[in-house]
Amino acid sequence: MIGAAEFARRRRQLMRMAGADAAVLVAAAPERMRSADAAWPYRQDSDFHYLCGFPEPEAVLALLPGRGHGEVVLFCRENDAEAHALRAPVIGAEAAIERFGVDDAFPVADIDDILPGMLEGRERVFCHFGREPGFDAQLMGWMRRLRTLRGGGIVPKEFQDLGHLLHDLRLFKSRTELRLMRRAAALTAEAHRDAMRLTRPGRHEFEIEAEWLHAVRRRGAVAAFTPNVAGGERALIVHYHANNARLADGEMVMLDAGAEIDCYAADITRTYPVNGRFSPTQRALYEVVLQAHTAALQAIAPGRAYLDAHEAALDALAEGLCRLGVLPGSAKKVRASGALERLFPHKTSHWLGMDVHDVGDYRVADEPRLLEPNMVLTVEPGLYIPADATDIDPKWRGMGIRIEDDVVVTRDGHEVLTDAVPRDIPGIEALMAGSG
Repeated sequence: MIGAAEFARRRRQLMRMAGADAAVLVAAAPERMRSADAAWPYRQDSDFHYLCGFPEPEAVLALLPGRGHGEVVLFCRENDAEAHALRAPVIGAEAAIERFGVDDAFPVADIDDILPGMLEGRERVFCHFGREPGFDAQLMGWMRRLRTLRGGGIVPKEFQDLGHLLHDLRLFKSRTELRLMRRAAALTAEAHRDAMRLTRPGRHEFEIEAEWLHAVRRRGAVAAFTPNVAGGERALIVHYHANNARLADGEMVMLDAGAEIDCYAADITRTYPVNGRFSPTQRALYEVVLQAHTAALQAIAPGRAYLDAHEAALDALAEGLCRLGVLPGSAKKVRASGALERLFPHKTSHWLGMDVHDVGDYRVADEPRLLEPNMVLTVEPGLYIPADATDIDPKWRGMGIRIEDDVVVTRDGHEVLTDAVPRDIPGIEALMAGSG
């Protein structure tokens, strides 16, 4: 887990960036209702967790630069004994100071009386305005209340998007964060291996999902997102969630799933034959995607552009598809024509961290961002041959293939965090045969 010293370092760094005349406000994620009075499992807002680690809803973190290293104030629920019969005990303001290293803490029920005075005289407020209507309404109420203080308090002149400061910090992972992500990756790989061993013709997609979830939960983690288990032509849907069809002999299945540990995620996709053996056609197309994956990995190193991996994957896909005769002409012409985008409609990478599609700009000053050590991204080239693509030989139609791994940029290249689940054909077949 992230320690109190690291949370404090993050807050100090953010307050330095915000400036002595600013304030930073971050709200905890609200509870989300699934239906009626049944709530979804609670997951803290990533930015809020990044700054303090406090795990409960109905909380607001206020960072007030300019007083020494800056003042950190938490507003949270009171430890109300009468509510224990309905919900787990809450931490409470007094315990929050000791456990989470904040300078002061108050009951969130008193925030309307206390926080406006803390904002008086600040030039600007950094926050996520526009994300949660309830918090936006509270913020406007604090501004109105501030105007009434002692005959008219000095109201901050502007609101600024907190993401412009905070999300660049989150893009670069600390050693502790990388340890958590390695654990999440290793656990995800183990769950994938378990699910792949279970796969056989006649099983349903939800059985594969259940095995994967069981493997994750029994190791003390949760799913970072709803697993996608897509057999046959359903793998043409990039984000398929139904997971309810029967798996047929002779088709492939795509499993896209990732575990989360202490709010840090992994994300792995593997595509493999339901019966454990690639057919010649499946093998040929799979090898094209695998070559694109290898080419993209080779483009990940400090100083390379974020988009280099995508361009390398596109080049390899075009070359492989032309070699097989899936697309006519030369690889150069295929790239120039845009024909490949129909078969590979998404990017090769996205940032990975506390969110599966993590925060961070992909372009800086309108140029592709250059990779730096301790950034983490995915590599996930794919091919999706539409079943109704009459201009493509029928033997290739209806296949969806994606291979996805998690990669950290190092000082001299990169490290693949998810190598423990095979992506080569012999390794996949051996695993599914019980010898891998």
